Amino acid sequence: MRYPKLRELKEAVRSLFSRPYTTKFPKEAHIPVSAFKGAPEFHKDDCVGCGACAEVCPAATIYVKDDLKTRMRNITLRLDSCLFCGNCQANCITQKGIMLGNKYDLATYKREESITSVDKEIIVCEHCECVIGAKGHIRFLVKKLGVLAYGNPTLILASQDTLRLSETNLDSKAPAVDASGRPGMFKILCPRCRRESMLTDEYGK
Repeated sequence: MRYPKLRELKEAVRSLFSRPYTTKFPKEAHIPVSAFKGAPEFHKDDCVGCGACAEVCPAATIYVKDDLKTRMRNITLRLDSCLFCGNCQANCITQKGIMLGNKYDLATYKREESITSVDKEIIVCEHCECVIGAKGHIRFLVKKLGVLAYGNPTLILASQDTLRLSETNLDSKAPAVDASGRPGMFKILCPRCRRESMLTDEYGK
């Protein structure tokens, strides 16, 4: 007959009187450690709506949708297909707009419950109505660039807190703003219309 080793007996006796290594989840809520990488969470006050998180998401689980009628940008994150890789947090330009939290119990019977989103106001070109970017993103750039922001008229307007959304083109029948020549230089324009305006002012039509 083969007898057990003393070391194995010692471990068996110790396990009888020691606390378990595993948690009591789901009977009791488990509190993860501080370095735990859980579900990403949007922080509305720190998110500027730039969409960088959607660009770097390897699972393509973050979607950016712009609504020109309401002048709002919706950034949606689907946690049911998220990899929790942390690329969104690592590439967030504010470093706080989206961060991995400590939530891990995401089981649900409805996929709609695993969707989280944030809405941000956008700025559109007063001439061609294309999206320039989120207002928070523009103001973040102004703060980041400092005096260099005065090289762009749109950023100048933002730095002076006079940046507003154009009401001219909310109605599809309204005529487009004339961005040609010097008057166009003081409008909120996209890069393409800004270039055309400056060339017209310099060389004429």
